[in-house]
Amino acid sequence: MEQLFFYVFAAIAVISAICVISLKNAVHSAFFLIICLLQVAAVYILLRAPFLAAAQVFIYVGAVMVFFLFAVMVLDLGAEKFRRQMHSQSVPAVIIIAALSMVIGYYALNGRITAPLGQYTEAALARNTEVIGRLLYTQYIFPFEVASVLLLAALIGAVVLVKKNGGGR
Repeated sequence: MEQLFFYVFAAIAVISAICVISLKNAVHSAFFLIICLLQVAAVYILLRAPFLAAAQVFIYVGAVMVFFLFAVMVLDLGAEKFRRQMHSQSVPAVIIIAALSMVIGYYALNGRITAPLGQYTEAALARNTEVIGRLLYTQYIFPFEVASVLLLAALIGAVVLVKKNGGGR
């Protein structure tokens, strides 16, 4: 049953990822990216990694996508020139995607793509959120706080750029 759910989530993720790169409207692409990221979170749940699934939803879907949509809606990125440039690359992109898909399919069908077995048992994985939290707030507190300050600086910089370009009227 888990395998069926995996295939459903993977198919939706791939279809929405194709929509992300093929749609001309940046807002529509962002919504399909949200769908794709939610499917990845669902796959994390199937892998019994609830912390990664929650982080995926809270950080990427919640924070990054809201920030991205805010930037897209506030800033006019020279939209017409940008769209023409990006969609002139569609044919080479389709060729590269087809070639990579054939290579991955070949290796998957021949059994050359395997995952190494982990050292953790089901019981150890059930408490992975506690272990990650303890490590994050003890041993890795300094890098965690540095990342927080960098994200805050990026947010302040984006607001300053929007105000400077007249987007804050």
